[in-house]
Amino acid sequence: MTFLVKVSVSPSEFLELFYVTYGSFIPLSETDVLEHLKNKCNTDFIDKKLNIHLEVLKYKAGLASIPMNCFKVDYNKHTLTLEDLSTLDDQNWVNDQVINMYGELIMEATEHKVHFFNSFFHRQLVAKGYEGVKRWTKKVDLFSKSLLLIPIHLEIHWSLITVDMANHHIHYYDSQGIVFKYTIENIMRYILAEAKEKKQATYQNGWKMIINKGIPQQKNDSDCGVFVLEYCKCLALKEPLQFTQDDMPKVRKRIYKELCDCKLSD
Repeated sequence: MTFLVKVSVSPSEFLELFYVTYGSFIPLSETDVLEHLKNKCNTDFIDKKLNIHLEVLKYKAGLASIPMNCFKVDYNKHTLTLEDLSTLDDQNWVNDQVINMYGELIMEATEHKVHFFNSFFHRQLVAKGYEGVKRWTKKVDLFSKSLLLIPIHLEIHWSLITVDMANHHIHYYDSQGIVFKYTIENIMRYILAEAKEKKQATYQNGWKMIINKGIPQQKNDSDCGVFVLEYCKCLALKEPLQFTQDDMPKVRKRIYKELCDCKLSD
């Protein structure tokens, strides 16, 4: 008789619901299971972690043999498949679909005081200039926003440019300390062109470019996209950048859950 049977409680119901809700066990942590059991039984199972771990492994192996290939998340104009969400697993590179839907959640969380540019924006700007992206803000007044978030994807690396509208500052964040200055200059020219197009004289001069140093840095070659999303969330919610490479496994799981729940967690 196993420990879980002895205490008349099993994580199986919780695990099954978790699997249906999130399409996989990628975002599952032992803390989730322990918290569930603690709430259900009003007791702490921390000293029985090994027993619970073995039970969870056994149950996960059974469910994992029935993959939920049709699982998807629909939110506004975004659709995430299990393949998209799986880019948050382990040390995979996150893809554009994950980046863009997370940006949508950030805008919702800030009541659209922050604007998140689609990850394809900068590529289009480089390829076709201002005229090629002018229509992207047809229904958006950038000059009513407090902060603009612009993810930059250059081949195999993500970085972030932000625009502080009130202070006329354009900030650059990179989790490897690399500086692609021309990307900041591209955004500077874009803001000036947009201000001219929308007849916003206040925003047609006085801009300053700032390279942010002393920020959290990655220690591998796979977490740049996750760092960018965490920069975005912290900056949008005015929280300090107090995370490290060691936090990335936990951050990946949290982002996966937030995407499936279609809202940022507290």
